[in-house]
Amino acid sequence: MEPVVGEVLTSSYKLNIIFISYAISFLGAFFALQASRWMFREDGTLNWHMTICASVALGGIGIWAMHFMGMLAYRVNVPVSYDPVLTAVSLVAAIVISGIALFLTGGRSRFKLSGWMFGSVLAGAGACVMHYLGMYAMNLRAIMTLDPTKVGISVAIAVSAAAAALWLAFNVKRVSLQIASSLVMALAVCSMHYVGMSAATMICTSEAPALSWAISQRNLDVWLVVIVAAVSFYLFWVLSSRFVDTLAKTPA
Repeated sequence: MEPVVGEVLTSSYKLNIIFISYAISFLGAFFALQASRWMFREDGTLNWHMTICASVALGGIGIWAMHFMGMLAYRVNVPVSYDPVLTAVSLVAAIVISGIALFLTGGRSRFKLSGWMFGSVLAGAGACVMHYLGMYAMNLRAIMTLDPTKVGISVAIAVSAAAAALWLAFNVKRVSLQIASSLVMALAVCSMHYVGMSAATMICTSEAPALSWAISQRNLDVWLVVIVAAVSFYLFWVLSSRFVDTLAKTPA
């Protein structure tokens, strides 16, 4: 039934897409943990290539791609599209802030407690900025209001998740533990996202804001799959090559 102006839109989620969003977040977290091992060279200088890989993995896949896959799971009874500018800004924000937080935590290849604490707050805030920018990128026949209590809970989850992610990135070396850590990190990121979404109430309006160009939901899934697949393939190639090179240099 077509909603009327002033009516609160009812929402639902597709469970299978929620599981996919979790899998994407896990993939990004795992790649970020691997790349962070080589962010700094033995002499303490920054390896820009690995830093960018870690930032893209954590911010671009683990947070941003997970967010928009989660938005595909979100269903309301009006058409939804996305503002391309806000969508792009949210991607850049997630990657840049993740990179800064990783750099602060592992400054000159050594885990720093002060850097970890500041980086955790920065990364958590960055995740929230990305998340709420992504929500405001929605273009639909509704205005959005937010429950401040639930927003606060989502911020607390984001900072806690960031603290765990940054600590694990520079203190966990065994692959089995990194897999377990990535599963926990993905759970935390998804929890922040869906708590944040539950903070939103959508109230129907007469029409959606006019956009010269928008990303429709039916196109968003294609873009996400292509981006995640391409970036994941590149990260896998880079990290596996680095791992093989490290094994070759290890004395028998």
